[in-house]
Amino acid sequence: MALFSRRSVLRLLGATAAGCFSLASYAFAIEPRFRLVVTRYRVRPPRWPDMAKPLRMAVIADVHACEPWMPLSHIEEIVATTNALKPDMTVLLGDYVAGLGRFKSANVPARDWAHLFGQLSAPLGKYAILGNHDWWSNAGVVRTALENNGVPVLENEARRIKAQSGMSFWLAGLGDQLAIPAGRGRFRGVHDLPRTLAQISDAEAPAILLAHEPDIFPRVPERFGLTLSGHTHGGQVRVPLLGRPIVPSRYGQRYAYGHIIEGNRHLVVSGGLGMSNLPVRFGVPPEIVLIELG
Repeated sequence: MALFSRRSVLRLLGATAAGCFSLASYAFAIEPRFRLVVTRYRVRPPRWPDMAKPLRMAVIADVHACEPWMPLSHIEEIVATTNALKPDMTVLLGDYVAGLGRFKSANVPARDWAHLFGQLSAPLGKYAILGNHDWWSNAGVVRTALENNGVPVLENEARRIKAQSGMSFWLAGLGDQLAIPAGRGRFRGVHDLPRTLAQISDAEAPAILLAHEPDIFPRVPERFGLTLSGHTHGGQVRVPLLGRPIVPSRYGQRYAYGHIIEGNRHLVVSGGLGMSNLPVRFGVPPEIVLIELG
């Protein structure tokens, strides 16, 4: 007796095709556009003091504003969700402009999405850095749009922040590491880690570094107890048992996503919110990160 009849084989093939279609539909239409999660981390970097109430920092990364995948209505939802978390500070880690090429129907003007980011609310302020796609588009336009809406852009710059509890810490923003195409798939960065570090004028207050790409992390000195990055999108696709097939990092999976500790230094890599190259997310839903420090 045959193990499988022709009808059984056809049913199996039909079910497989339907399953593949459902997964593809989810990855292209549901997860990228209609899922939004809040991922929480509790981190106590070196030098960070004991605090009765942890300092809450919201992190927004890789928005990639464009139609139809990241329209203004979705950015408005992201801003409202972030504000509802009641963070003490909100930081934006770059790549606000589209990165999808022909897979988008229209760009969203910088003045429009920046206006929404101007509505972010946090008592210690909101700060931004630029990402590689911002540079590849028009860094000047992006920077001006953010700053005109009350979002300072830190580029190789450190600022001392005084928390409501009375403690102080340093917040530093690094220039992008892939800012300028140099031919043959190579890029020249505008990052200057020594210059940024030199602006920290004391040896005691904790320091946090914002760096769009996490690949700088092996060179980050211990003076920065916490580094926050985006760029990788968490691989954008995470397949059960197989992991993340593609991660835009020379270190592969090492800094793909999440909370990484090396020595006394902490790194948190956000999976981001938008998409680049292909309009697909699977197993890596768009996320706002909330870090509780202390």
